[in-house]
Amino acid sequence: MNLKSGQSTMRIVEIDRDSGFCFGVVNAITNAEKELATDDELYCLGDIVHNSQEVNRLQKKGLRTINHEELKLVRDKKVLLRAHGEPPSTYEIANQNRIHIIDATCPVVLQLQRKIRKKYLESDKENSQIVIFGKIGHAEVNGLVGQTEGKAIVIEKKEDIRQLDFNKNIYLFSQTTMSVDDFKEIEKEIQSRVNENATFHSFDTICRQVANRMPNIKNFASKHDLILFVAGAKSSNGKVLLGECKKANPNTHLISHPDDIRPEWLKDVESVGICGATSTPKWLMEEVRLSLKC
Repeated sequence: MNLKSGQSTMRIVEIDRDSGFCFGVVNAITNAEKELATDDELYCLGDIVHNSQEVNRLQKKGLRTINHEELKLVRDKKVLLRAHGEPPSTYEIANQNRIHIIDATCPVVLQLQRKIRKKYLESDKENSQIVIFGKIGHAEVNGLVGQTEGKAIVIEKKEDIRQLDFNKNIYLFSQTTMSVDDFKEIEKEIQSRVNENATFHSFDTICRQVANRMPNIKNFASKHDLILFVAGAKSSNGKVLLGECKKANPNTHLISHPDDIRPEWLKDVESVGICGATSTPKWLMEEVRLSLKC
């Protein structure tokens, strides 16, 4: 893409050093590359990361993405479980089909799964509710709900808590990549409504490696005239961080590829900041930087 029409010779282009893959994603990709170095075929249950460019890069190396229905048909193969984690039913299918699991579940997610499973088994099933603050249908959330045999209630926003029974005990958890401020708001709202004879316990299970990026990315965004936020459309974490960028700098644009950049965005811009989600590879942000220099 030719961007010269909007360029200034004095323009500063900076990549946020704190953006890019989190530990869980790095671990999953490292596992995939290690297996693909010795075997030309490896299955992955769902996109290994919510970034199409990175998925395409690994597919060229032999990584094959499958869904849960396709998993049921796989026999005697290697299947990688990505950082988001999986419900118990996935492991049961793998065992039945003699599938060799390469488990790249993020340690933070794995710890959360165990907490929810323990609380579910300990709780009074008739008078208790396991509640998860997260994105309905998100892979991590599906894995968490699976720890409760599908009985956990998922809420995405404050308005959703109306579906809870405030006469019953409530145990609140969170998807690891949600906003800490939003979680506290949900927590406060439930606390104000719960019946005095019921128990309410809240567990802040948000990953601090992800949460700490929010104040950092707001600070980074405020330093530049224009922010190019690089992320895939499926990235839950990307949506949260994009929102934080826009709060600090309204002149923020979401892109997934250098070709998405519009020349008019660059008019009279002297400083451009490039940042991204925990699912955004550094090499892609570098490509964006180079496109602005050409």
